[in-house]
Amino acid sequence: MAKSEAEKSGPLDANEVAGEAARAAEVLAPHLRPTRARLSEYFSEQLGVEVYLKPENFQRTGSFKVRGAGYALSKLDTQQRKWGVVTASAGNHAQGVAAAARRMDIKALIVMPESTPNTKLDAVKALGAEVELYGPAFDDAYERARQIESERGLSMIPPFDHPDVIAGQGTVGLEILDEVPEAGTIVVPVGGGGLIAGLAAAVKKNRPDVRVVGVVASGAASLARSIEAENIVATESVKTIADGIAVKRVGDLCFPLIQQLVDQVVTVDDDHMARAILSLLERERMLAEAAGAAPLAALMERRFRVSGKVVAVVSGGNLDVNLLSRIIGKGLALQNRYARIQVVLHDVPGSLMNLSRIVANERVNIIHIEHDRMSTAVPINHTISTLYLELRGREHLESLLQKLLVEGYEVWREDS
Repeated sequence: MAKSEAEKSGPLDANEVAGEAARAAEVLAPHLRPTRARLSEYFSEQLGVEVYLKPENFQRTGSFKVRGAGYALSKLDTQQRKWGVVTASAGNHAQGVAAAARRMDIKALIVMPESTPNTKLDAVKALGAEVELYGPAFDDAYERARQIESERGLSMIPPFDHPDVIAGQGTVGLEILDEVPEAGTIVVPVGGGGLIAGLAAAVKKNRPDVRVVGVVASGAASLARSIEAENIVATESVKTIADGIAVKRVGDLCFPLIQQLVDQVVTVDDDHMARAILSLLERERMLAEAAGAAPLAALMERRFRVSGKVVAVVSGGNLDVNLLSRIIGKGLALQNRYARIQVVLHDVPGSLMNLSRIVANERVNIIHIEHDRMSTAVPINHTISTLYLELRGREHLESLLQKLLVEGYEVWREDS
């Protein structure tokens, strides 16, 4: 197997990464879509601190990945461009490489996990790349890509563990310093670590006082465990809706930079990210994938200390529509705006009408009702009615439950 970039070149120097990021900014400028950081009045009010969103979900191909991919491809020599490139990705990096390769007229082969949604497969193919599906997870696809690199002589463009990719991602940090000069804290989602390593190097070179905080998914917490152990620790499996940061192992080149430059790493779970996605949709009219919503989720959960103005990097917005519908439902349930309750009724005419009247008087909308006459949990002349409800929040739900209890109903609250 080919050696990793860390094995070939050793640890990266943070100042050199920062300098390379500045060069990358010049190279990439004509090919990037402006994603100027914007103040969120809603989240600023909710959190008691000025919160800015860096909307990389508005970037070309829907994520920041086009930066690192574009810069890495720009550094290839003539022979490498003629032979083509290979990479592995769960989606965003694949689109970044495919878009940059098409622009430079370079053939690209992308290895993607077998579980990749069709929407992401179609997006990569539409950009002209060849796609091979392999393995259940990203790490399996990556091993296959390394094998192809060795067998066919293609140039590997790793999704995060590569000096040029890291430098390209660092351009996000340079833009934040220009767009929010008084930034005190920058919050970044972390999978393999390319974005936060490049960003931290670029930011700390210019503003060492700025705090850089990384956010990982609790179901893919290699970095958090590695920080605690002071060496890279791989997780046996990943389980999270945040496929953009769902990796088993933080990058070899990225980890030393993160150790040196990142002030804190925190975790958030899928429920936190679901709430953040829903909040961004409703309050900012902004679609973010779970990884992109992770920084805001950590802010909403008060997972770390903030200093000065806060910039949350919304890293991408490529969210599968089928998953989006489930996330919205989950987010509504977590906010008590959607609930499922069970009520015991006498199985006689008029019982359901009386129950519906009480619910309607509380200004609660019934979405769906199910009846279970066969349940052994109630007497034979009773039924369990399950009500799916739309509400305004916790107080609204509690008011309804209290009213039903006062009216003599036996009520069970089901976990959504």
